[in-house]
Amino acid sequence: MLLSSFYSFIAEQLGMFFTYTAFANVTWGHLAMISIGLLFIYLAIAKEFEPMLLIPIGFGIILGNIPFYPGLKLGIYESGSVLNILYHGVQNGWYPPLIFLGIGAMTDFSALISNPKLMLIGAAAQLGIFAAYSLALLFGFSPSEAGAIGIIGGADGPTAIFISSKLAPDLMGAIAVSAYSYMALVPVIQPPIMRLLTSKKERLIRMRPPRQVTKTEKVIFPIIGILLTAFIVPTGLPLLGMLFAGNLIKESGVTKRLANTAGGPLIDVVTILIGLTVGASTQATSFLTPKSVGIFVLGACSFVIATIGGVMFVKLFNLFLKDGNKINPLIGNSGVSAVPDSARVSQVVGLEYDKTNHLLMHAMGPNVAGVIGSAVAAGIMLSFLY
Repeated sequence: MLLSSFYSFIAEQLGMFFTYTAFANVTWGHLAMISIGLLFIYLAIAKEFEPMLLIPIGFGIILGNIPFYPGLKLGIYESGSVLNILYHGVQNGWYPPLIFLGIGAMTDFSALISNPKLMLIGAAAQLGIFAAYSLALLFGFSPSEAGAIGIIGGADGPTAIFISSKLAPDLMGAIAVSAYSYMALVPVIQPPIMRLLTSKKERLIRMRPPRQVTKTEKVIFPIIGILLTAFIVPTGLPLLGMLFAGNLIKESGVTKRLANTAGGPLIDVVTILIGLTVGASTQATSFLTPKSVGIFVLGACSFVIATIGGVMFVKLFNLFLKDGNKINPLIGNSGVSAVPDSARVSQVVGLEYDKTNHLLMHAMGPNVAGVIGSAVAAGIMLSFLY
């Protein structure tokens, strides 16, 4: 009798223990998302697609989709859990401005300063943002949701997170993962579009070497930049202010420790936190919805349209430029603000047709202009929709 009671007790305890394991709570959705996380990690390691983004995001997706018994304060959406506390930096928009501070401290705006008309290419590439906004409205998303989705077209993960935290918090996970996914796929998506839209003659255009930029110009640029952009779009101040602050810290030459910290340890720590928490926010129970699928489709459309907009603008602009001053349209793709990957794509595709025609320095102009342009576009969205 005692032995029977003992076995019954053990069986009951084991049964209770099983209910707390992931095996008892797993769904096909969890397994599907874990597979996606593993795919991200594979692409980062085997293909070297944005490893510093895809590895933390991929591992975060795995963390967020390990099923658990409700109420244990483990999930990212359970108040008081460790992941939930770290996620506050995403929900409240703390991490993106810190990322922009680091970007500013790492960015050399010389190519843009030496050839200011390249700013127009960065502006033209923002066409993807407003095209995606219009498409999202047609898909039935609300104006605020459409504004947050549209920012994916700027190929700027931190900006997408910042805007979605304000306009569409419920869609933040899908928007962030979509933005970072397409940023990582820049070397795959853009080259076919660039080849399709340009002729062999256009691909062989040689641009004049950029002029030497003085230190004074580099120091003045972030000051003028913040005054011009923030006065036009004050709502972009959190991102633009930190971007230009980081750049001034770098270019001043007297705050090297601050520049090294902002462009090194600080941005690295924030990148890890933002990647893990954004990945973990893709819990199958809240992520696998028709809206998420729609966001990924719209994200792809916006990215393609942004690339087309940049390339076609250069082709149009060249009609008004004299021979010798024309711009190689292969740098039009770099107007999207995936720094410096889209500029590298310009270089790689250009070298396919002329091994001596180096476009990287020219492409960095519209590339950094795209960073400014996406932040300005985000500010415009906030002005009308927040």
